[in-house]
Amino acid sequence: MKGDIGGVSVEMEGGLVEQGGDTAGHVNKVGYGKRVIVKKRKPYHRRLNKKAVPKVPKALQELFVSCRETFKGPGTVPSPQDVRKLCHILDNMKPEDVGLRSDLQFFKPENVVKENQRVTYTTIYRCENFSLCIFFLPAKGVIPLHNHPGMTVFSKLLLGQMHIKSYDWVDPEVSYNLLHQPSQLRLASLKANDVFTAPCDTSVLYPKSRGNIHEFTAITPCAVLDVLGPPYSKEDGRDCSYYRDHPYAAFPIPNGESGKVKEENDSYGWLEEIEMPENSQMDGIEYLGPQIIETAL
Repeated sequence: MKGDIGGVSVEMEGGLVEQGGDTAGHVNKVGYGKRVIVKKRKPYHRRLNKKAVPKVPKALQELFVSCRETFKGPGTVPSPQDVRKLCHILDNMKPEDVGLRSDLQFFKPENVVKENQRVTYTTIYRCENFSLCIFFLPAKGVIPLHNHPGMTVFSKLLLGQMHIKSYDWVDPEVSYNLLHQPSQLRLASLKANDVFTAPCDTSVLYPKSRGNIHEFTAITPCAVLDVLGPPYSKEDGRDCSYYRDHPYAAFPIPNGESGKVKEENDSYGWLEEIEMPENSQMDGIEYLGPQIIETAL
């Protein structure tokens, strides 16, 4: 399939070949590999010099161009129209668009889970306004409960099955000092607590709604494509915070400290901010999938 997106000629291409060795320290063969280039003999007759046109998977280039139009920088939230457009593109993306296949070693059911196997990530593209990343979770791998301050995030499960739990802060804020200890508990509303299987619809979270604080737990090996706008930046006040959740009923609010006691306990929980968990450590690997062509605006 050929077309033109943002001034770039695009053509759908297949996934990349599987490489033989481990991709990163604790992760078994995600499956990215470099292309093999075969040089052909030059013919004796005179050749016309043609300008090479880069080939990019149509969906990936379309995603990049749409992100560049959608994300206007820190402090902004995409319009509903832009959100729908991005979701449509992501909903139709396939693993092959980023060089992945379900038959790669990492995703095979017989792939033995190593002890303490960590999550791996790779960055397709990053700028000040947005980033495109893929997270690889081995079976039972966890991305702990964490937030996305001032960010809008699109998540597309490309391969595998995972459990997602997410929360939003209750407004007005209700905090409760647990047993007079320094740690603070803050009331949050449970937005999702479900199992998702690829292919499925893209999920979207906003700075203050739709489950801004979430946790991923892989049931089978998974690949998740994330679009973050803007990306994390400690310097700009968008550092990642981690949380531990507690059942609402475990710490009832004393009379007089809340204007309303929640009756549906299962729909709420207490979140306690914690230091970065040990299982939040990730290994970064080089992205060797199809490349985006960055064109002038």
